[in-house]
Amino acid sequence: MIFSSSAASILNSLGALTAQFILVIHTQMADLHSLHQLISLRDKRALITGAAAGIGKAIARRFAEAGACLDLVDINAERLAITQSELAQFGSDVKTHIVDLSQKEEIDNLWATFNGDTPDILVNNAGVYAFKHFLDVDEAFYRQVMDTNLSSVYWMCQHLIRMRLKRGGIIINVGSIEAILPFKEDLAHYSVSKAGVIALTRALAKEHARHGFRVNAILPGGIITEGTKAAAKQILQFKFDLLLTGVDFARRLPVGRPGQPDEVARMALVLASDLASYVHGAVIPIDGGFLAA
Repeated sequence: MIFSSSAASILNSLGALTAQFILVIHTQMADLHSLHQLISLRDKRALITGAAAGIGKAIARRFAEAGACLDLVDINAERLAITQSELAQFGSDVKTHIVDLSQKEEIDNLWATFNGDTPDILVNNAGVYAFKHFLDVDEAFYRQVMDTNLSSVYWMCQHLIRMRLKRGGIIINVGSIEAILPFKEDLAHYSVSKAGVIALTRALAKEHARHGFRVNAILPGGIITEGTKAAAKQILQFKFDLLLTGVDFARRLPVGRPGQPDEVARMALVLASDLASYVHGAVIPIDGGFLAA
């Protein structure tokens, strides 16, 4: 059989690619690590935003337990100091940074402080969760939500990738099930911001996996946090529309209970560790089965 030069070139390329895959498989099989090694974050530094409470605090605790050094970012200095104190039991180096993530200048100043000691892992968790009817949203409110929930994630990712372009790194973005299925009313602004987080995650995973970056997103839903507790207080103030939404949500929830921040933190730990070495561009719901119902 006679092949054209272009066909022969393609076959040669396929052969070389196959050989490369076989070599990689043999290397991986010969270099299997123990579970303890895979889950460990020792000798890693992780930057976690919104770390003063809720999901961010839970992630910080699990990362510290896994041996990571931490840079904790939040706008609430008092709560951040409490978190730092509570993590002392793990013996990790924990630094705190008071930053308003809605301000790009403050984000830029934060990254300037690392001076070469760039975090290996970035968890973009910070966000604002405020109810407002779509017709009542003004520009100032809209910009605050977008700057905090989406723009900050964009700039934080850009800084990490730029500073670690030759070394790679890990990014975990925290979205929401509201980005997939807007359920609660008066949260259109929030849903849009979190949908943007998903799009950004997938784009960065595609563009920068070849540079050694692993970029994934988790989508919490029905988690008991400061934000959901605030919503409960509004229900007690006779906001019956929220009460009905809460009842509908509970009826749809297959697991039959709300989730805890630590249940989100455990998945974040998996994605930050070598257990997820081949996970790129994933969007993982942590919602008690809500999106599947």
